[in-house]
Amino acid sequence: MNDTRPKLLIVDDTHANLVAMRHLLGDCGAELVEATSGNEALALCLEHAFALILLDVNMPDMDGFEVATLLGEVEQLRDTPIIFVTAAYADDLNRLKGYRSGAVDYIAKPINDTILLSKVRVFLDLYNARMQLQQAMGELSERNLQLQEEIAERQRIEIQVRHQATHDMLTGLPNRALFHDRLRDAIAQATALGHGFALAMLDIDGFKAVNDTHGHPVGDTLLKAIGGRLRGHVRAGDTLARLGGDEFALILEDATELPLLLQRCQELCDMLALPYPLPGPSGEVVARVSASIGIAVWRPETPSDEALIQAADRALYEAKRAGKNRCLLDMASAA
Repeated sequence: MNDTRPKLLIVDDTHANLVAMRHLLGDCGAELVEATSGNEALALCLEHAFALILLDVNMPDMDGFEVATLLGEVEQLRDTPIIFVTAAYADDLNRLKGYRSGAVDYIAKPINDTILLSKVRVFLDLYNARMQLQQAMGELSERNLQLQEEIAERQRIEIQVRHQATHDMLTGLPNRALFHDRLRDAIAQATALGHGFALAMLDIDGFKAVNDTHGHPVGDTLLKAIGGRLRGHVRAGDTLARLGGDEFALILEDATELPLLLQRCQELCDMLALPYPLPGPSGEVVARVSASIGIAVWRPETPSDEALIQAADRALYEAKRAGKNRCLLDMASAA
């Protein structure tokens, strides 16, 4: 099992001192790691995270001051507390040099066992408290991330629910409820700004025959294809909606010039009358339908949104009665 205790590094070039430290600190609650030289200590510090380093000052080749200075130059090691163990504690110059090298404390030789244990336990307690705080902060950060993900998911679901409430599930177009909202908005804007717009009611000719011949799945695919074609041929400011079945509606902004309005709607008729290659239960099916369109123009004297819809429906009925696959304008609304 992995040792999860904090690690304490003891650096001393004298074997007897290491043995003494080992016995004295055996029950301090830390995993003891030993080094007999400055170079060995530096190598161990790069491999392990130490809660505390007990560093002998007087060592050959590299003394404790040099080891501490080098540790301070490494970003991930510079905050490791170092207690110098030295016989020169009474020397103020050496003590000042040690603090400048990165020492947090001094212990004088010969070592007082009680003082050493007391200081070691203080630093181990600080290390444990810091680790607990880091763990708590990590858990808090993880929980915050989870909460952010939950909030984002809830917002995504809310957006999806709102979209489903206002859009047709099959084609993704605005549904009847959103169409009526957009129509009222268009009327309010036209009234405020003094410009007109047009409403086009559209019905697919021959759709029932496709459903009866090839089945409802092919009919649904056809409706999606029709919706896609219409979506690709309306302007950004216009509203395209599916009212249900094979009925669609278009709110056409800035439709004040009647010849251009009729031309636009005739282009829609021509486009919708092109063949529809569709996947069927026994292979590809080519559906052929057309569209009848009735158009009504909003005028300031138009009584209501329902009156505008009725005017477009009258024109649609006339287009159907006149042979389908055509667009007609309600003359009363255009007068």
